[in-house]
Amino acid sequence: MLLDDLITEFDRGLRSMTGVSRMSRPMPVPARPADPAATADAADAADVGDSAERVEMTAQERAHAAGLMRVNHVGEVCAQALYQAQKLATRSPSLKQAFENAAREEEDHLAWTAKRLEALDSRPSLLNPLWYAGALAIGFAAGRFGDRVSLGFMAETERQVEHHLNGHMEALPAADHESRAIVEQMRADEAAHGKAAMDAGGVELPFPARALMRAASKIMTTTAYRI
Repeated sequence: MLLDDLITEFDRGLRSMTGVSRMSRPMPVPARPADPAATADAADAADVGDSAERVEMTAQERAHAAGLMRVNHVGEVCAQALYQAQKLATRSPSLKQAFENAAREEEDHLAWTAKRLEALDSRPSLLNPLWYAGALAIGFAAGRFGDRVSLGFMAETERQVEHHLNGHMEALPAADHESRAIVEQMRADEAAHGKAAMDAGGVELPFPARALMRAASKIMTTTAYRI
C-alpha cells in the first residue's frame, strides 16, 4: 500500500513540476453583465479571443500580470508538495482524505494558472523543481510534529496565501478580468482549506514559525515573479 501511495505521489509530483495538471472544475471566467445588450457585447468581445485582451492591456501590464500569475503557479506547485508530504506523514485515514481533497482543488489552481500564463504568452518558473523539493521537505517536517501541528501548519499556510492573493487582486491590471476571476476563486478555496484545517483540530503555530514562513514566502514570491 505504501509503495502504491509513493508511486501515485511521485506521478503527481512530476505532473506538478512539468505543468501536466488535470482540472476537476472548469476554469473560472469573468462574470457576465446582467444587461442583455451588454451581454451581447461581451459575447462578441469574447469571440475576438486573446487579441481583444492584447488591445486592452499594454505590454508592461501583460508582463506584470504574467509575473503575478507565475508567482501563483509556484504557490500551487508548493501546495501540491506540502499536501503530498503531509498526507504521507499522517497515519489518520480521515486526514489523508482531507489532504487529498485539498490537493485536488489545489491542482485545479495549478492548471488554471498554467493556462493563464500560456494566454499571457509567458511561462512557469524555471525553478519549479527547487520550489517543489523545498516544500516537500517542509511538509514532511511539519508532519513529524503530529497531526495537530500539521493541520496548524496547513491553516497558517492557507492564511498567508489568502493574504498574498488579496494583494494580487489589488495589483493585477484593471483590464485583466481573466486573471482576476481565477485569483478570486483561488482565494475562496484557500480560505475554506484553512478553516477546515482548524476545525479538524489544527493548533495555532508560534510567532517565530509564522514569521519564518512569511520570510520564506517573500523570497519565493520575489524570485518567482522574475524567474
